[in-house]
Amino acid sequence: AAAEPPLRWEPRCRQQLRHLQDGARIAARLPPRLEGRWVSTGCEVRPGPEFLTRSYLFYANRLFKAYQFYYWDPSCRDPSYSLVIKGKLRLRQASWITRGATEADYHLHKVGIVFHSQKALREVASWVNQTSGEGCSGFLPPGRTWAPGALYELLSAKTERDCTAALGFAMHELSLVRVEKHYQPLLQLQPQQSGSRLVEELYLGDIHTEWVERLHYRPTGYQRPMQSAVHHVHPCPACGIIYRADEHHPPILPVRAQLPMQLSGSWVSTHCEVRPAVLFLTRYFIFHGNTHTWEGYYYHYSDPLCKQPTFTIYASGHYTQGIPSSKVRGGTELAFKVTQARVTPMDQVTVMMLNSSEPGSCGLTSSWSAGVEQDITPTNGCLALGIKLPHTEYELFKTEQDTKDRSLLYIGERPTDGSSPDSPDKRPTSYQAPLIQCAGASEEFSNYVSLKYLGRKDANGNEALKPLPVAFLLFIALLFLRWD
Repeated sequence: AAAEPPLRWEPRCRQQLRHLQDGARIAARLPPRLEGRWVSTGCEVRPGPEFLTRSYLFYANRLFKAYQFYYWDPSCRDPSYSLVIKGKLRLRQASWITRGATEADYHLHKVGIVFHSQKALREVASWVNQTSGEGCSGFLPPGRTWAPGALYELLSAKTERDCTAALGFAMHELSLVRVEKHYQPLLQLQPQQSGSRLVEELYLGDIHTEWVERLHYRPTGYQRPMQSAVHHVHPCPACGIIYRADEHHPPILPVRAQLPMQLSGSWVSTHCEVRPAVLFLTRYFIFHGNTHTWEGYYYHYSDPLCKQPTFTIYASGHYTQGIPSSKVRGGTELAFKVTQARVTPMDQVTVMMLNSSEPGSCGLTSSWSAGVEQDITPTNGCLALGIKLPHTEYELFKTEQDTKDRSLLYIGERPTDGSSPDSPDKRPTSYQAPLIQCAGASEEFSNYVSLKYLGRKDANGNEALKPLPVAFLLFIALLFLRWD
């Protein structure tokens, strides 16, 4: 692999990327242990948009009881309705599609709904009456008044009644499961303390970005993780509130200050991220607010700890002034123009694929080699990786502060089908995992950021490239960052 060039870039960004590439001392057991309660760590946004918090309890006998609390607002302070879901979960084998995950089967016994206002009752009643079959037509008679605390049955395995489709409800997230364990240094909480605290995170399957696909989609990626009610990151103001809630007493999360959209500076992934279809990656962005230009680095890997690099994409261009989103409260709409891109293959499988691509469709024909970057702008992108240049994407952004007052940046969730948000009607309505700010506007830089390839040593002591499973070739064309 190529040696790492001398670089001049922000140490905190380098440190964060190194930390992620080293696996951050994460342990993931197969199959996972699910017993106990898992809670959201804040207000979650699903495609639609839907705003919710979750609290799931798994018993040792494989039964589970799950709460989903839905809200009118992106701060999760104005409850709409709550679902209480009971069923049984059976863990199966390790997933052959999503490395590091366990596949599972679930069976729902009951789903009940409690409304928290007359408005919520009227809205859901109208959905059910319009879209459900004959067995659900009388679920809520027109003109029925709201009864606080009343539990209405949406699904019953005994009576074979199921009126959940009108809500776009499915629990397919339970069909893909991963539990990660890592340790939070106590130094982060109190400077005088030493040692660390166990943190357990539960990753469940992702929710399809298209409403009509949600009912039958089988996940290959994850949604925002829940954390163990006992072993969670501290501080977590939302965790205790959600833990104590039930369908009659939905969590009301603390007030969070609305931050203005300040993109300038550098932002980096907080975790090794997983995308549907199946890609593991870390991201690193630099936004130059004075010129409205941006640079992005996408480091792709073949494993769920982001230790085995496959290829890196660098992209750059400019972006528009943001305007508040009318569809997703709290979000900002922007348009991003991608004008340049470079690719660095990091393993032999990717090299072979790029070298066998159609002449003139991805850089210089048959000229790719591991660790060597190539500009794909002259060929208008790279057909094999689904990159087309120039290209415009219609985006959704949001900034927040976490409980340690660090700035977080949420960028719109990629379409599950691998396409691109290349028209205003395809603009995301939910978000990817957050990026954390690692350098402010005054510390901006634009030098190329290269992570040294971490390979095994061969017999001569040189770094040897690790071959990947052939199955990777099937998925690489479904790269989440499709610009076609």
